[in-house]
Amino acid sequence: MTSTGTAPRTGGALIDGDEIRVDGRAKVSGEEKYTADFRPAGLLWAAFTISPHAHANILRIDTSAAKAVPGVRAVLTSADIGPGKRHGRMLFDMPVLAYDRVLMIGDRVAAVAAETREAAESAARFVQVEYEELPAVIDPFEALKPGAPVLHPEAATYHYNGKQRPKLRHPNMQGAFEDRRGDDVEAIFARAPHVFEHRIRTPRQHAGFIEPHATVVRIDDDGTVHVQTPNKAPYNLQRFMAHVTGLPAEKIVIEPAAIGGDFGSKGFTSAEYPCYYLAKATGRPVKRVESYTDELRANAVRHATWIKLQTAVDAVGNFLAHRSSVTYDGGAYAAAKPSAFLMPGFTGYSGVPYHVPHVEIKARTIYTNTMPGTHVRAPGNMQMFFAWEQHVDQIAAALGIDPFALRRRNLVRDGQVTVGGDHIVRPAAVAVLDRLQAEVEAKPAPRGHAWGISIAFRHTGGGKTSLDLTLRPDGNIELLSGLTDQGGGGYTVAQRVLAATLGIAPGRIRVRRGSTAEARQDPGAGGSRVTHIVGRCAQIAGAELRERLEAATGMTLRDDRFAKPDGQTISFEAGVERATGGDSWHVVGTYDGTQHGPDHPGDFSFSGYAIEVSVDRETGAYTIHDAVLVADIGAIINPVAHAGQIEGGFAFGLGGAALEEIVLDESGKVTNPSLADYKLPTIRDVPRLRTVLLQTPGFNGPFGAKMAGELSNTGVAAALGNAIANAASIRLNELPLTAERVHRAIHR
Repeated sequence: MTSTGTAPRTGGALIDGDEIRVDGRAKVSGEEKYTADFRPAGLLWAAFTISPHAHANILRIDTSAAKAVPGVRAVLTSADIGPGKRHGRMLFDMPVLAYDRVLMIGDRVAAVAAETREAAESAARFVQVEYEELPAVIDPFEALKPGAPVLHPEAATYHYNGKQRPKLRHPNMQGAFEDRRGDDVEAIFARAPHVFEHRIRTPRQHAGFIEPHATVVRIDDDGTVHVQTPNKAPYNLQRFMAHVTGLPAEKIVIEPAAIGGDFGSKGFTSAEYPCYYLAKATGRPVKRVESYTDELRANAVRHATWIKLQTAVDAVGNFLAHRSSVTYDGGAYAAAKPSAFLMPGFTGYSGVPYHVPHVEIKARTIYTNTMPGTHVRAPGNMQMFFAWEQHVDQIAAALGIDPFALRRRNLVRDGQVTVGGDHIVRPAAVAVLDRLQAEVEAKPAPRGHAWGISIAFRHTGGGKTSLDLTLRPDGNIELLSGLTDQGGGGYTVAQRVLAATLGIAPGRIRVRRGSTAEARQDPGAGGSRVTHIVGRCAQIAGAELRERLEAATGMTLRDDRFAKPDGQTISFEAGVERATGGDSWHVVGTYDGTQHGPDHPGDFSFSGYAIEVSVDRETGAYTIHDAVLVADIGAIINPVAHAGQIEGGFAFGLGGAALEEIVLDESGKVTNPSLADYKLPTIRDVPRLRTVLLQTPGFNGPFGAKMAGELSNTGVAAALGNAIANAASIRLNELPLTAERVHRAIHR
């Protein structure tokens, strides 16, 4: 992979220096501890009895045979922990243990704790459950038909974390969102010279992290609960567990553990709840480690999606009006979704980078008897951009307009609003498109090959966070944060921003993640917000500490030394000793990056994709020969990690585009529950990639930094779909874009 373009690393010479990842040595040496590595004294192992049915009444549970297995210390059902205990993030609709019905294959019916993992798993198989199988609803459209089974008839009694749950038109709807802007859309469609309609389907997809979910729970003699978990939002989990268990939040301590990959989906974990009740019943620590079969069979995944787009267009290609209908398969539970509308993303309709003056959008999430849907890297974006960018290419072809020209005519400009309602200051959409076109035209596709393009964008997330700085008399600084670094390099961002703000060497700063009992509140990694809010928080705290040091010494901090007014310098250690008199200093930094409506729209980053392919018409197999990614960025704080996010995000997007699909049979059972059958991309699948970085200065992050984590994966599928269409004169409306689907389309 190669990078070109202009992307300066701002903030002074120290940020331009070598990047040494804060947690890098521990990870490459094997010293880092992940949840599965924790083995407290007296440890018991947990296993679960799970439902083999997608929908059934529970008539009877007999645990006697399970309790007789040697080494078993507890077997619990809902009757033991209290029926009706449900958990979630926004809507608490998932039972800790199923108590009257099961709503998906993999629902937990009983929990076992035993001396060994083998004994626990054996005992879980000995729990006898008598079911009365019920009709299952696997298709979300069937779930809305008259007479369809209602999966959550008691939904009105569920706890909801928002102000008030929006009213829904059908009991099998998890959430819904509607938006209308401009004039009468129907009238505009009726008189428009051209109307285009296209439909797209995308499948369930796993986030693809390598570390399966795990949890360790222990309870002190005083009743304090300690939890190790890969959950990337520990303060949220603390609050949710307090609600379910009835304990005060301060009696639940979420402790640091490394995360072996996230890609959006580890904001939701669930084994902590039954493990807590097992630990409470046995008086011993309890540990659960999922297998990858568990992950792929029942854990939360990217939503399967059905999208219908209709756009009215004038004779020269201006978008006049637009209607969208989006249906998400939410699975058996909405528990994994954090948004108020219970949709992927905030509203279920991601911001498409075009301006259309008259818009009608309807999006909904539906309950089915399948695994729950959750937020996976850039939730909702991949599905919508795959649909929209193929929609745009087909409009261009029908009107005989160059696809670059049609996009340029309709891309959002400063002061305009996107299709999804985003207000964007100084959008770089046209600049990204222009550079993408230059890259494509500089390398024309040879005979038998074709380029496909797409444009996407993503919002830089906000939120409120705080951190503590402690300056030691020896000149070393501890930065204590509640941030969970899920692999994106957030600790290194905080260290390098603080170093640049103070004008000192990064090596003087030790970043430490604290438990929820010692560190201050942080919203957790997610929404591409970490560089923005944690970086700004470190910048604010560093500026205060620098001001105090310079005031106390009468000198200026520069290049890791204190400079006197006459130009002479002394070491940083000597200056700290003079300022502090041998005492430690403490500084608290707080930053609130929450956006507050159109007057504070936040930062957006645009990306453009071009992929060159050739297609073997006999087999449907295609080859990617070249790929270009143009990214609109801010200042780069961590250069190595930034490149990893951009290039790794492209590879992540390629997996979703070409390979990945969780396949269900008619009963709702996953038919490919292993990595032998669920195909993740490897480096051998990744084509040559040229990245072009265009810097847009003056944004809200530290030194003008913007997001990178969810910038580069969202438009890959659309560009690949358009490339295959151009090379083979066929159009695929369903992901993944496999050779089999290409072959069927060619020979239809």
